[in-house]
Amino acid sequence: MKSLTSNKAFWLLLVICVVTILPFLGLSEYHTKGEPRESIVSYSMLENDNWILPRNNGGEIPYKPPFFHWTIAAVSLLNGGQVTEMTSRMPSAIALIAMTLFGFLFFAKRKGVELALLAAFITLTNFELHRAGANCRVDMVLTALTVCALYCFYKWYEKGLKGIPWLAILLMSLGTLTKGPVGTIIPCLVTGIFLLLRGVNFFRAFLLLSAWALLSLILPICWYIAAYQQGGEEFLALVMEENFGRMTNTMSYDSCVNPWHYNFVTLFAGYVPWILLGVLSLFSLTYRKFAIQPTAWWKRFTSWIKNMDPVDLFSFTSIVIIFVFYCIPQSKRSVYLMPIYPFIAYFLAKYLFYLVKKQSKVIKVYGSILAVISLLLFITFIVVKCGLIPETIFHGRHAQNNINFLRAIQNISGIGSLVLIAIPTILGICWWFYQRKHALSNRFLYAIVVLTMGLYLALDGAYQPPILNSKSVKAVAAEIDEVAPASKGALYEFIERSILAKGDPVHYFEINFYLGNRINNFYKDRPIEGFLLIGANDAQKYLPKFKQEGYQFELLYQSPKPVLHETAEVYRFTKKQPVEVIPESKTTESASE
Repeated sequence: MKSLTSNKAFWLLLVICVVTILPFLGLSEYHTKGEPRESIVSYSMLENDNWILPRNNGGEIPYKPPFFHWTIAAVSLLNGGQVTEMTSRMPSAIALIAMTLFGFLFFAKRKGVELALLAAFITLTNFELHRAGANCRVDMVLTALTVCALYCFYKWYEKGLKGIPWLAILLMSLGTLTKGPVGTIIPCLVTGIFLLLRGVNFFRAFLLLSAWALLSLILPICWYIAAYQQGGEEFLALVMEENFGRMTNTMSYDSCVNPWHYNFVTLFAGYVPWILLGVLSLFSLTYRKFAIQPTAWWKRFTSWIKNMDPVDLFSFTSIVIIFVFYCIPQSKRSVYLMPIYPFIAYFLAKYLFYLVKKQSKVIKVYGSILAVISLLLFITFIVVKCGLIPETIFHGRHAQNNINFLRAIQNISGIGSLVLIAIPTILGICWWFYQRKHALSNRFLYAIVVLTMGLYLALDGAYQPPILNSKSVKAVAAEIDEVAPASKGALYEFIERSILAKGDPVHYFEINFYLGNRINNFYKDRPIEGFLLIGANDAQKYLPKFKQEGYQFELLYQSPKPVLHETAEVYRFTKKQPVEVIPESKTTESASE
């Protein structure tokens, strides 16, 4: 790898990113509420030609600013204006690829091609970023914009804080248009603390970063004004709730509330499989005698910070500040921490080269573990494919889901899928021969990367799509469309949890997407006739009440699988119009005339 130039490494990395991510984006149908909830916003933009504040899911306004939805709509326009699973996930994939390439160029210029390339591969193959890069959610786009803005700010620092960092300002502006002010706050906060640690005058750093922050807010403010003109007080209340309420723990409802240690757990889990190598390596290190000396520790730490390489300090500051920032609110999700992942990858790459230099056997041990996992995965597939695992072993609440997963794996077929399944097995066998014949060197690290990518190829291209599709309700949506076609009436939903929710109401997000955003709100609209989509439990509880209002219901359909954890039912309904009673006096007057 030492002979690989920066230019060649860049194009190699680009090809690997494209080949290992893009072909698999459209293989899995929507199977959670998150993805269709975001994609339906873009669908509404294209359908209603409203790119500011489109209404969807029965009149609901979007919970996030529109940049991510704009990108989905733009990609979908290239697809003939049709929003699909692939077009909706493409912006996240492009964001992951762009962040990986930008990070490679950033570190290659300052730390060398070999280290930068390994850091890029680690960034690409940790579980959290890899998953987010194939999801229709705003988090990967926000992460890429935040991280790249930080890279741009460092370049500005290298120029002596001279000039205006226009690219950083633009990226922060788009970040704010993706998920709110956090898109500007994080880059400025990290950069500001880094500048202070490097001895920059506080007032100079504060005034400059405040100016760049204000410039980055110009475009978002324009959108907020336009959105307020459409949404009014409803929009303003949502903005305050989602941004200020979330950060100050004053939300009217609980949203992803987790304890303080949650971020540590998700960080370790998100860095699978690389966290395993890190843990294993701890047993190969030599440790000094431990003594509790807080004063000495603090002096050593401050001396370390003072003498740290600027790139190392910038990366370390980014990790600590972002992690601490997201420990403050009660609302915690694993994806919030993703902006620190590329910087962790940089330090992890340095650490792995150190282990190779020390001839640590843990590199070979870890590679052998990956090889064994690859072989066991293939053996498990053969066992399942041959029907050697009986369905009767599954019991309990999730038994049917597990049975569906088992059947999905048994039904895997096709040359492409079988080739992808064979790749990690072949790579695992090659690893065994390679590590026995060669002495430990830096090449082993890239061999581990290849093993990891082989596993991802098999999972993304062969195993995961049929398993996830077994959870999808796309087929249910098609059946509903047959019994309740749009040509014969409007379709409405009723969900008790949605009515009682103080915020973030539940909807039939997946079904609504696959039906083309045609589900309306029965509770609010109280229509005269149409079709009603309702859960079996809600139907038993509320239909008698609706009948007292004059509604009549005819059952047309019951879903063969649970939707929102219960059987979904479709009814045709009509409402009797109250007969106007003419007073007797008026009738007499008419007769006399």
